[in-house]
This record gives sequence, structure tokens and C-alpha cells, in this order.
Amino acid sequence: MPGGRPRSFDADTALDRALEVFWRHGYEGTSLTDLTTAMGINKPSLYAAFGNKEELFAKVLARYLDGPGAYTADALAAPTGREVVERLVRGAVDLVAGEGTPHGCLCVNSVHACGPDAHAVRRDAIAVRKAGEAALRRRLEQATDLPSRHDPATLAALVHTITDGIAVQAAAGRSHAELRRIGDLALHAVLKGD
Repeated sequence: MPGGRPRSFDADTALDRALEVFWRHGYEGTSLTDLTTAMGINKPSLYAAFGNKEELFAKVLARYLDGPGAYTADALAAPTGREVVERLVRGAVDLVAGEGTPHGCLCVNSVHACGPDAHAVRRDAIAVRKAGEAALRRRLEQATDLPSRHDPATLAALVHTITDGIAVQAAAGRSHAELRRIGDLALHAVLKGD
């Protein structure tokens, strides 16, 4: 017995389009019609391939981390603590205010712009963010080149606060050049010697 009609769309392309819509409008600001229009599919196809809106968002969040957000894993692999921090801050500027990408951060928007009906989405975004901060803290614990006044946990939280602020400012319309100057100033303040 056949397993149903084969898909008439490319699931990876549809997922990329969903990512852009969620990134641009946030979870709650995105309707199923927005998604199906952007993805070029109908609602039954969306449900069959990706599940409901919440399940689709979970897939999009994973794709975001492995795609546009992959700069964070690259940054954590930098040889020195200073380079890790620099790459994270500068990578955030490029991600959230870059040419051809929606301004702002999918994770930051999902944490701050979700109401009570989207609790699971907010919880998942917070979990991703906490895992990222914990990974940064572990990496900074290994660094020997950072100012001694910084303990790794506080520095990791500070770097995330800086990158979150950059994302919020990008969503509010600050240019890449402005955010680069702000990021450079923050880096100078954080990384200058004792």
C-alpha cells in the first residue's frame, strides 16, 4: 500500500523560508498564512511535513543555530579567550545587522516577545540561550589571557548581555556600522588590562 503522495516541495527550502519569516516577525507575529505563503505550501502539507506551528518553530530554531548562528561555535573554538569574546561580539553584529538578513535575533525576539500561549517556544529559546552561555563560561574557564578581574561566569553573562543589546538595537534600526562601533567600544571596556 502506498505511503501517500510524495512531497511536491523541497523541505529544506521551505524550512529556510519559515526561518526567515519567524526571524523577521517573531513567533507570535507570524501566522500560519504567513508561513504557508512564504514556504509555498498549503496548511495540510505544513502539518504533514513539520507538525504544528510550535513544532515547526523548534525545527527552525535548530536550523538557525546550525546555520546563521553557527558563528558562535566557531568563536568558541578560537585559540584565546580574547578572540572568543571578540568573535562573539563581532559575529553578533554581522548576524543581526548584516546585509540580506532580518535585523535582530531569532532567539532574543522569541524570549522577549512571546506571551503565555507560547510558553513552550519561550522555554525552548531560553534553554538554547542558557546552553550557549554555559558553553561560553566553560570555554572562558580554560582561557589564561583574560583580565584577572573577570570570573568566567560573570564574563559569559556580560558577553551575552552585550550581544543581546546589539540584537535589540539592530531590531530598532541601528546600522551595521553603528553597531560595530558600539561592539568595539564594549570589547575595549571588557578586554582592557587590569
